[in-house]
Amino acid sequence: MAVTVLTDDDFAAKLAEADNAIVDFYAGWCGPCIMFKPKFNRISNDYPHVTFFMVNGEAAPAARKTVTIDNLPFFGLYKKGERVDGFSTTEEPYFRQKIEETFGKGGAS
Repeated sequence: MAVTVLTDDDFAAKLAEADNAIVDFYAGWCGPCIMFKPKFNRISNDYPHVTFFMVNGEAAPAARKTVTIDNLPFFGLYKKGERVDGFSTTEEPYFRQKIEETFGKGGAS
């Protein structure tokens, strides 16, 4: 599944349209964010019941202010536009665990 990049202009509307969503809040200068991006894109294919979004926190300050980011990359988990959880990790097994705890396995193998 393709990952969609959001801006302040479409952040709230796109999240509201998605039953289940995960948002990768990143910064262009963040090495761990850059390293996790290919994993994020690949993992999105394993969870067709979850919509994957990315937000550049520096370019979308209003979206960034909707979460409390303690470390990058930070991932917000949403159901019908409402944030239900948030976490920071660069570990794929933990990332998958959080998705499955929140949204179920869906099409994951």
